[in-house]
Amino acid sequence: MGQGIQTSLAQLMVDAFGVPMEKIRVVMGDTDRGDGFGSAGSRSLFTGGSALQVGAERTIATAKQLAARELEAAEHDIEYANGQFKVAGTDLSIDLFTLAARQSEQRIFMESVTAVAGPSWPNGCHISEVEIDPQTGQVAVVAYASVNDVGRVVNPMIVRGQLDGGAVQGIGQALCEHLVYDRSTGQPLTGSLMDYAAPRAGDTPPFKTEMDGSTPCTNNPLGVKGVGELGTIGAGPSVVNAVADALARGGMAAQASQLQMPLSAARLWHVMQARG
Repeated sequence: MGQGIQTSLAQLMVDAFGVPMEKIRVVMGDTDRGDGFGSAGSRSLFTGGSALQVGAERTIATAKQLAARELEAAEHDIEYANGQFKVAGTDLSIDLFTLAARQSEQRIFMESVTAVAGPSWPNGCHISEVEIDPQTGQVAVVAYASVNDVGRVVNPMIVRGQLDGGAVQGIGQALCEHLVYDRSTGQPLTGSLMDYAAPRAGDTPPFKTEMDGSTPCTNNPLGVKGVGELGTIGAGPSVVNAVADALARGGMAAQASQLQMPLSAARLWHVMQARG
């Protein structure tokens, strides 16, 4: 996947089962084990994480029944915490992995189906500051700030990386990324990164990224919201509007309405020359 989802899913299981991270193994992309069509549209944690959370709760409930038989106690007297099943008020206990090893197949199997109630809707406010070289039309994004309503955050570093990475993609769409085709043959002229202008680290500003988790999503058990597109959607219009504002402040309000992405130096220079 490449977006840290295995780490986030493993963190959820650490919280649910109370066991060390090294005891968790998340299997991804195995068609013999899973069903569905994979991740798309910011649904990895929203649906997959919710399914794991509910599945973990059901697994613990089933394991309590097994522990009750193993410890010869009533099920309602079994308590679970940090990988241990204990009989309340006694020193009788058995750990999760020992209990699993004592089953006929040496495992506790749970098949769980979970559905979320609907999509999630993150929100955000993204602001760009740009500088334009009047001699060349080159645009530099010199500052970028955003506040993002992302619901519950499982791993802040991963979420921040998705927000900032998405913003870089949006900046690239606004300023340089462009599929160009030969007019006579229809063949792509920007078919590789030798020709296609993608944003690079040197093209990005310092990001000030804030996350607001005070409004959890009510459509899934975790309260999480998809954030994969949030930076991308915010960055494009933020940068283009900043360029339009700069032109208007520079006496070129009429040209500002003629902007078309990508705002490459050559394109913007031609727009600026139409003044007067």
